Amino acid sequence: MKLAGLKSLESAHEDSIWAATWVPATDSRPHSLLLTGSLDETVRLWKVDDDIVLDRTNTGHSLGVVSVAAHPSGVIAASASLDSFVRVFDVDTNNTISTLESPPSESWQMQFDPKGTMLAVAGGSSTSIKVWDTATWQLVATLQIPRPESSKPNDKMATKKFVLSVAWSPDGRRLACGSMDGTISVFDVMRSKFLHHLEGHLMPVRSLVFSPNDPRVLFSGSDDAHIHMYDAEGKSLIGSLSGHSSWVLSIDASPDGAAIASGSSDKTVKLWDLGMRAAAQSMTNHSDMVWGVAFRPPGGAGVRSGRLASVSDDKSISLYDYS
Repeated sequence: MKLAGLKSLESAHEDSIWAATWVPATDSRPHSLLLTGSLDETVRLWKVDDDIVLDRTNTGHSLGVVSVAAHPSGVIAASASLDSFVRVFDVDTNNTISTLESPPSESWQMQFDPKGTMLAVAGGSSTSIKVWDTATWQLVATLQIPRPESSKPNDKMATKKFVLSVAWSPDGRRLACGSMDGTISVFDVMRSKFLHHLEGHLMPVRSLVFSPNDPRVLFSGSDDAHIHMYDAEGKSLIGSLSGHSSWVLSIDASPDGAAIASGSSDKTVKLWDLGMRAAAQSMTNHSDMVWGVAFRPPGGAGVRSGRLASVSDDKSISLYDYS
């Protein structure tokens, strides 16, 4: 497996780019789009093949965009901002479908469930995951991280358990969230029940992704510079991948489940061979922290090969061929 650099676009936004995801192809739009969110308060949609071409710029936030998510249908997407709002919009028209607010907390990473019936949002200092129904846009669950029994409610607890990251299992039965203190919490979604913590990281867990092949296997990226592999059901640490020299800010699993990519504050993008449990490659396209990495989903007209995109504080987007 390898990455080959295809294209880098400088000044893709006017400020740091903190988020990226792919919008799947639809019947009326036979190609997937790359969606990016920036501290310049905008979301941009890009037509991407061997080149990166701006399709549209969406405004609507009053502070920087920290997360973007695409519905599996490819029809709608969402952006979360430091302004505490999540904006849900029609991908092709940019019409606002809903504006979600869950005061008094900010929203961080978010993800639609595999069937597209729910949107989970990492709830920051609320120490919870907020779950919204995508048919009604009503808040249907607040999955709260339990306090240690000995502790009293206090601000320190909220700081430690501040929720940064969230991920759905591929069967949609489990939600995991990563916190500032390095713990990962796993929930049973149907029962809205906390199951257990996964431990091993000592610093903030900024990114989570389940294996597309095995709903038990969860990957996590942390400020401790390590990527962990967990059995999320059996509560055990399966393995640890090390090679970054600084914070791991973003991870994503390849659609074939054979590799993961990671972006770091060490300015590199790494490709990890999960069979070898080692870094297969390190890419140095960026000149600043890499906040987002995202593999293009399979499907769409004329899709010949795998693609990976990365975004950075350097305001650029890099595109790679994955084979």
